[in-house]
Amino acid sequence: MNRVLIIDDEDKLRQLMAKIIGLEGFEVFQADDIKSGLKRLDQTDIDVVICDVKLPDGSGVDTVKLIKEKHPYTEVILLTAYGNIPDGVQAIKNGAFDYITKGDDNNKIIPLLYKAYDKASLAKKVNQLENRLVKKYAFDKIVGKSKALQRTIELAKKVAKTDTTVLLTGETGTGKEVFAQSIHQESSRSTASFVAINCSAFSRELLENELFGHRAGAFTGANKDQKGLFEEAHKGTVFLDEIGEMALELQAKILRVLETGEFLKVGDSKPTKVDVRIIAATNRNLEEEIAKESFRSDLFYRLSVFAIHLPALRERKEDIKDLALYYAQDFSLKAGKKPLSVSADYLSALVHNGWKGNIRELKNVIERSVILADGDTLEVSTLPLDMQSDGMQVAVPSSMSLSEMERVHIHKVLQYTEGNKAEAARLLQIGVATLYRKIEEYKL
Repeated sequence: MNRVLIIDDEDKLRQLMAKIIGLEGFEVFQADDIKSGLKRLDQTDIDVVICDVKLPDGSGVDTVKLIKEKHPYTEVILLTAYGNIPDGVQAIKNGAFDYITKGDDNNKIIPLLYKAYDKASLAKKVNQLENRLVKKYAFDKIVGKSKALQRTIELAKKVAKTDTTVLLTGETGTGKEVFAQSIHQESSRSTASFVAINCSAFSRELLENELFGHRAGAFTGANKDQKGLFEEAHKGTVFLDEIGEMALELQAKILRVLETGEFLKVGDSKPTKVDVRIIAATNRNLEEEIAKESFRSDLFYRLSVFAIHLPALRERKEDIKDLALYYAQDFSLKAGKKPLSVSADYLSALVHNGWKGNIRELKNVIERSVILADGDTLEVSTLPLDMQSDGMQVAVPSSMSLSEMERVHIHKVLQYTEGNKAEAARLLQIGVATLYRKIEEYKL
């Protein structure tokens, strides 16, 4: 419900305004002085306050500041019988949405109310999303109770409170970006941006431009200045994933940022100052890369001030059950199914698998199983064939040919992605062109 509070000591005017606003679909609350108005704000989630400037127990202009300090997402519109510029200026400084004179309010108040409500509503939604992000990446949201994982979390929690550079190491798919996000969210920089980039996904030139930005005219097509990710993350955190893949020339530029807090944009001669924390990650052994002269030793020592190694999934197999249940429920909800459980044989197959791709591979396997599941339990038959043990029952009809199995599987994946062929191709691990050919072949 959209809630409005009117604070005015003129009973007739307040009640008339309440009636007009109520007809617009708002739930209206009333107060005849500041004290009772502030009490109502503590009791009820109010979107917009319409407040008189002169009240028996104080000034509405001063009250704006009190309201905004305690209820920052509530907007305040001030009404006055005798408007004056100093009061209006101070009201806006104190955080008022607007300041209007009584008598003008008949035509202005409803449109103004809607604008104030839209601003309050948007601010609350943004705050909710930010809170969800914090909860999503809080350390207690990382699934698993194994000693290996808990030791890693404890180290990450300790370094999160500092501004120290962190190097996350471990095999691919062990959750390095999740840890980087969690460190950022638990740090003093959590209200600023977290910017992540995969250093292996770009050529040297493109990566330099992405990281540092460019000046207009720096190269063909550079028609205007562009900020890079370091500038976007000012006061926040930059996560450099797969830093072991970065070209030596760029490694020198990263070292400069760490040492001086400065960098040069492409095509610029004047350095740009930036305040960021760097978290880097790699699945390579950087000391071996240094010996091969493909990674700078000075950058390694600056990055590894605090190194955290993330354990492979095979080193914490006791976490597989919790992870399987978590992802089974998560993907069930996304697929519009009731939460699925896992059978004992299914779980046994997961535990005995090698998981070279770690959590990322486990997640993909369970998403596939959820798509294929017909009942309320994930069975061994929904696993990839190489994970189905000979000793386990596989519920595949003997009359079903390989092509028919493929047709059914592709059909289920397309249903799961609601016809999104790019996403279906990703899940099937085939090219989009191959998927289109199969769709035509099977008349899907």
